[in-house]
Amino acid sequence: MMKLYYATGTCSLAPRIVAHELDIELDSEKVDIKKHVTETEADYLQINPKGYVPALELENGELLTEGVAIMQYMVNSVASQQLVPSQDDLQYFRLQGWLTFISTELHKMFSPWLFHPEYGSEAQRVATQKICERFSFINGHLEANAYLLGEMFTLADIYLYTISRWSDLFRISLSPYPKLKAYLNGLGDRSTFKLAMNSEGIV
Repeated sequence: MMKLYYATGTCSLAPRIVAHELDIELDSEKVDIKKHVTETEADYLQINPKGYVPALELENGELLTEGVAIMQYMVNSVASQQLVPSQDDLQYFRLQGWLTFISTELHKMFSPWLFHPEYGSEAQRVATQKICERFSFINGHLEANAYLLGEMFTLADIYLYTISRWSDLFRISLSPYPKLKAYLNGLGDRSTFKLAMNSEGIV
């Protein structure tokens, strides 16, 4: 059985949702990412020298890191036709575009709060402005699309949901983005999302 190293409230929620969507049974171990110690008191830096989550220990003992890579590996591991378009379809490359956009233009924009509070309030102000610009762009896209890839629910939706949840934590209102807000609420109502959040202790 594969093991997911996770921390509550982090981006490790995304592969957890994927596991529930695909009925993949996972072992899991919680990580204190500040102390780099797991719940079994293992030195996490010995497991994953990068020190952050998620990390996925494969059945053969190898370790896979980076959430986007982990999610795609999980889909491939069960040869699923869900969550990822066929590689001979242009939509597959659009998915890669969205995953890259979310990773670089949203996920990392939360760094002044999550990873570098020492950057101060000005960095947070600039990051908030950038995040709001990205939310506005996505809101416009969702005016004509049920999901990021049109009618197909994919890994990109799971990733976007996971990262967008942080907006509440850092008091970034979604009220100016009604389509995005409704879309995220709809995703949050999926049973798989609720199960994943329960698994990670998110209420």
